[in-house]
Amino acid sequence: MTTLKKTATVLCITLALAAVCPRPAMSADVAPERVAMSLPADVVEIVFAVRPFGSDPHYYANFGYYCDDPSTKAYADGGQLCRLNVKSGEVAILLDDPKGGVRDPQLDYEARRILFSYRKGGTEHYHLYEMNVDGTAMRQLTDGPFDDIEATYLPDGDIAFCSSRCNRWVACWKLPVAILYRCDADGHNIRMFSSNAVTENTPSVLPDGRILYTRWEYNDRSQLCYHHLWTVNLDGTGQMAFFGNMHPIGMPYNLADKSKNAKSGDVVRYNNVQGIEAMLDAKPIPGTGKIVMISSPGHGRTEHQGYLTIVDPRRGPDHRPSARRIHSDGSWRDPYALSPNCFLAARARALHVMDDQGKTRVLHELSHANSKMMLHEPVPIRPRQRERVGAARNDVSHATGQLILSDVTRGRNMAGVELGDIKKLLVLEQLPAPFHNSPGFDGISLWGPFTIARILGTVPVEPDGSAYMEVPAMRSLFFVALDENDMSVKKMQSFLTVQPGEVTGCVGCHETRTTTPENPGNGTLMALRRPPSRVEPVAGAPPIVDFRRHIQPILDKHCVSCHGPEKTDAELDLGAGSRQTSHGRGRVLASYIALVRRLNEVVDGRNAHGNRAPYTIGSSASQLMTRIDGSHYDVKVSGQEATLVRLWLDSGAVANGTYAIMEGGTIERPSPFYIREMKRYGILPPGFDLSKDPIDVYATDEIYWQSFWYRPVVAQRLSEAQVGGK
Repeated sequence: MTTLKKTATVLCITLALAAVCPRPAMSADVAPERVAMSLPADVVEIVFAVRPFGSDPHYYANFGYYCDDPSTKAYADGGQLCRLNVKSGEVAILLDDPKGGVRDPQLDYEARRILFSYRKGGTEHYHLYEMNVDGTAMRQLTDGPFDDIEATYLPDGDIAFCSSRCNRWVACWKLPVAILYRCDADGHNIRMFSSNAVTENTPSVLPDGRILYTRWEYNDRSQLCYHHLWTVNLDGTGQMAFFGNMHPIGMPYNLADKSKNAKSGDVVRYNNVQGIEAMLDAKPIPGTGKIVMISSPGHGRTEHQGYLTIVDPRRGPDHRPSARRIHSDGSWRDPYALSPNCFLAARARALHVMDDQGKTRVLHELSHANSKMMLHEPVPIRPRQRERVGAARNDVSHATGQLILSDVTRGRNMAGVELGDIKKLLVLEQLPAPFHNSPGFDGISLWGPFTIARILGTVPVEPDGSAYMEVPAMRSLFFVALDENDMSVKKMQSFLTVQPGEVTGCVGCHETRTTTPENPGNGTLMALRRPPSRVEPVAGAPPIVDFRRHIQPILDKHCVSCHGPEKTDAELDLGAGSRQTSHGRGRVLASYIALVRRLNEVVDGRNAHGNRAPYTIGSSASQLMTRIDGSHYDVKVSGQEATLVRLWLDSGAVANGTYAIMEGGTIERPSPFYIREMKRYGILPPGFDLSKDPIDVYATDEIYWQSFWYRPVVAQRLSEAQVGGK
C-alpha cells in the first residue's frame, strides 16, 4: 500500500470513529434466528448481485483505475447476478463471470426485465445491460471507454444512471468519479444531467416523480462533510436539497494557532469534524413520504457500508432528528423498503429482512466457495406502480436558463443585512479537474479551495432585494453578494445548475427551505418588471484570477520593498521565492504560503463549513484589502489592481489557475497524468509528445471545460430531418 493510500485509510477510519449520529430507539442486536418476521405476500423472488469488495476505503471507489497506476483498479474480479426464491431457498444464477463484475440490479415496473451494470471479464468498464427475469435475452445498452453504473428505470420510459463520461476526477483523491446522466430505454440519446465538479451516486425515484440522489460537493468548504441527498425533476430541472446539505455545523472557520510565535498560521486542523456522514442508497418507503438510506460514517465507507436509517423530510432538509437509525450495526448496505415497516438489506455475505425497529432475520447466505464474494443490492421481483410524470420544464433549443431571486437579504445567517445593502451578484462557475492524484489541494491552494472558479461577471440586485438573470445552462454556478463598493457581503459555498430553457428561483440567500417567498403588498418583484439581466463581464478582468499570474506582480510592485527578501518587516516575505508543495506534489509560491498563513490576511473557506455570517469571507473580511487602499503606509494600488485583488479573494484565492501544475507539473511542463488524461478525452491529439510539441495549458484547460458546455441540438436535428426528407 502506498503512503498516500495508508494516509487516506487512517483518515477515513479516524473520521468514522469520530462520527456522531442519533442512536437507535431500541437495542437491535437480536439473534436473527430468533426473530419471526414475514415478508409481504407478493415478495416471492429477489434478485441480487454478488461480487467482492474493492480495497479502497472510500464509498465511491468501485470502478476505474488509480491515477498514478492505471494497471491498479478500484474494483475486484468476480461477479454474479442471482435470483432467490425465498420460499424454497432455491437460487438461480442468471449471470456468472469469475473475471468480470456485476452490480446495481433494478427491476422494471412490470417486473419482467432486470437492468444492471456489467463489466465483462477481461475488460475494464461497466456498461448498462438488460435481461429478462429468467436470464434470457440479455442485451447491452451502453458502451464506450466509460463506466455506467447505478441505473434506475424512470416512469417516462427512460433510464437515469451515473457515468464517468463526465471526464473528471474526485478533487481529493486519485480516482475518476461519475455524475448523473440519462438515456432512452434502448441506451441511445445519452445526455449529461448534471454539472457537478465532484460526484453523484445512487439515483432512485420518489412517488412524486422526482429523482432522489446523493450529491457530494465541496465548493470552498470542507471536502469531508457534504455528501447528502438532493432531488431533481425527471428533466433535470428543479434541483433542490432534500436532506442534510447544511450539516454538519459547528466546525470553527479558523482552527489556527493564534499565539504570537505560531508557525502554522491560518491553517485548518482536523480536530472538529464530528457528525459527518455520507447519505447513500436512498429510496422511498411506500405509503409514508419517508425514505430509507444508508448513513455511511465519516467520509463514507467501502461499498456504502453504514447504518440503516429512516428519514422523515417533513420538517425540512436541516432537521437532523428527522433521521433515525434503526439498527446499531454500521455495516449494512443496499436497503430496499418492501412496506412501511419491512426492509431488505445486505450485510457481508447475507441477505436480511429488517423491521422498522431494527429486528432482523436472515433470508439467505451465500454459499460461494470464494469467501471474498459479498451479497449486494437485493431487489424484489414484483410489479410496482409508475411514479408521477410531470410536465417538462426545460427546452433543449435554448443554451441558457433563467434564475429569479426573490429577496437576497432573506435567509439564515443574514443578520445585519438590510434592503439596499447588496447591489450586485458576482456570478462564478466551479470548474472540474481532468485528473487528480493526491488527497489534498495539490497546488491549487493551501487549505482553501480544491477547485478553480471562473468569473462570469455580475448582475444587478434591485432595491427590493430581487434579481432576475439569464445564465448559461449546465454549468455549476455560485454567487457572491456585493455591496456598493463591490465588496463581499455573503458567499454561496454550494452550486446550482439550470437546465436549458428552465426558469427557476430561490427565496433568498441560504433561506430556510420550509419557508415561502414574502411580498408584503409590493406587487411584482422589481426585477421581474424588466427582461432578465445578462451576466455582465467585469471590465479588464481575466476569467480566472490566480496568485502566481495576477497577484504576485502587484505584490512585487507595491509590497516587496518592505516585505521581501532584503527587508522583511513584520517577518513577512512576499517575494516570490521558491515554490513549495501544498498537500500533494503541486507547488505554490513561497509568498502565497506566507500570506495565507497570516490569520485573516486572506479569508477563504479554510476547508471548513459554509453559510458564513455576512462580511466574514472574501474581500470584505480579508485584511489584504486594507493594505492596498492607501491606509497602510500610503500603499495604494491602481483601480484595476484593486479589482484583481478583490476578484481573487472572492473567487477563492487560489494559488494557481490551472490543474496542469498538480502532481509536480508546471505550466511549461505539466504533469504526465494531465497529458495522459487530456489525450484520453480527445482534448490533445493522440500523438501529442510533450518533449517535442508546445502546449498552452490555459488554452488546453479551456477546451476541456468548454467540452461540457451545453449546445442546443435543434439546428442539428433540423438539418438531419431535411436530409432525410430528400
